[in-house]
Amino acid sequence: MRKAVTLAAVALTSTLALGAAAPAFAAATSPSPSASQSPDRSDGSASLALSAASGKPGEAVEVTVKAPKGSTALSVSSKALTDVRLSPAGEGTWTGTAKTAAVADGTYGVSLTGAGPDGAKLQATAQLTVKAAVTPPAPVSSLKLSKDSGRPGDKIGVTVRTAADVKSAYVSSDAFGGRVDLVGDGHGTWTGTAVVAKGVKTGYYGVHAFAGGKEFDTVKFSTEAGGGGGGTPDVKPVTPLKPGEHKKPKGSVNTGRAPAGTAAPAGPADAPNTRG
Repeated sequence: MRKAVTLAAVALTSTLALGAAAPAFAAATSPSPSASQSPDRSDGSASLALSAASGKPGEAVEVTVKAPKGSTALSVSSKALTDVRLSPAGEGTWTGTAKTAAVADGTYGVSLTGAGPDGAKLQATAQLTVKAAVTPPAPVSSLKLSKDSGRPGDKIGVTVRTAADVKSAYVSSDAFGGRVDLVGDGHGTWTGTAVVAKGVKTGYYGVHAFAGGKEFDTVKFSTEAGGGGGGTPDVKPVTPLKPGEHKKPKGSVNTGRAPAGTAAPAGPADAPNTRG
């Protein structure tokens, strides 16, 4: 018996010397978890919900968190949200309002972190898609004339439309003798009347439109020199004579007779009597 035990001891020594795995003679003991390491809870005991799945920068988003009663250090964070603040709203519920951040278009993750009443970490996630607000194009100023041509003295209606916050508008043209100020209605519409200058020459002139002191458009206006105001020729109409104004000729017409008071030529019947 002593010999068999000796042989087993020799065999064990040889195995250790060769680097082979030795049989376990005692159960391995695992270290107990550190008190500073809390296990994550993934059993769905915490949830995070947003009032909208997408939003534009600056828009408000309502946040609702549900977690076990007594949970602490609850926090919601995301690159897509700013000013996230949670407040208790009942047993196991926290709510808050955040603003969509001014970030590039895309989908962003929203995370909830906190600690349950047993110290376990609470986690939940949601998503928010950010769509940048589309800025409406600035109103395009426009110029409209009641006519595109005229003669000296003609009156031309002028209408300019601009943004509502524009403080002044006018047009300027040599055809009108210079600047023509317009009156605004407070909503971006400016009107006035231009008069074609008396000394204007026949040709084409530019009408320059200004809004807020800056020129935004030029249109072509043609003129025709001469003529009276209002675009009508300076020609006096022919007025028919009244019946009493007609003058009667002194002689008849187309009768072959000489006019009255005219001596007839001497003829044979008028020759002097020479008979004795």
